[in-house]
Amino acid sequence: MKLSSLTRSELRRRLKEEGLGLNIGPFNTSLTSSIGVVGDGLEQLYGAFTLTGDADFIDFRVSLNSPSGLRRWFRPQVNFSFDGFFPFKPLPQIQAFAMFEWGLNWCIANNAHQYLIIHAAVIERNGVVCILPGTPGSGKSTLCAALVCKGWRLLSDEMALVSTQTGEIFPVPRPVSLKNQSIDIIQHYSFDAVMGDVVMDTAKGTVSHMRPPQSSVEQSEKPGTPGLIIFPKYTAGAEPNLIPLTQASALMKVAENSFNYSVLGLQGFEVLGELVSKCACYEFSYQSLDEAKETLESLI
Repeated sequence: MKLSSLTRSELRRRLKEEGLGLNIGPFNTSLTSSIGVVGDGLEQLYGAFTLTGDADFIDFRVSLNSPSGLRRWFRPQVNFSFDGFFPFKPLPQIQAFAMFEWGLNWCIANNAHQYLIIHAAVIERNGVVCILPGTPGSGKSTLCAALVCKGWRLLSDEMALVSTQTGEIFPVPRPVSLKNQSIDIIQHYSFDAVMGDVVMDTAKGTVSHMRPPQSSVEQSEKPGTPGLIIFPKYTAGAEPNLIPLTQASALMKVAENSFNYSVLGLQGFEVLGELVSKCACYEFSYQSLDEAKETLESLI
């Protein structure tokens, strides 16, 4: 049963009362919230996701609700909690759906140690998984969104989940987070992109989220085989330029972008070494999204 099969009133009732269970990649999440923008965001962007059943194990039980006291009425705020723990300070209530996305990233990064977790966008074309690690401002999410709009499969715009047992990449195809100028860039690049509400004045600037393709959501249980590691960097005026990396350089750069490399210890080193050995690794500077698309597709 898909979330889109729920009426608006039923969606909000479940959110407020028993919690709304969602299957998101390899994880089941139960979300409770009485805040309207949370229901709006789910309705806009999570319609293709499957609802969990009564017997399903829940990995993450999270809630987004107003703090008690005056903050419930004066400049309303929202708290994110995970199993009763509050890892973040309250945010303005208008940011509640974005806080759900950020909070779920935190839940996965801090608890899913059956994977080596790399801060990266992850996409697939013709059976080849491309991992795009990147620091904020590198353009990884913009490039990811553009390629997904042109037919690439979305595994994640935020994290690569590398199985510590098989080395496969497990997908978590959630909405793609876009910031500031990237929002307009993607809306003009693809008229098919479906965007959620735009929220200004967050800690990350102006943010919005792009709905993941239904085909990517429907393949959530299908892991992928890594073949490319690309470190993208948007550079104004740049021609597409691929610079090959040695395996040693690539390993160090990916380790710097891993959430739990040190937590996994020797196992993390071994999994990362195996991942890098399977992939062609490059630094990639670009300006034009169309030219970037052509260059990356030429590698595949």
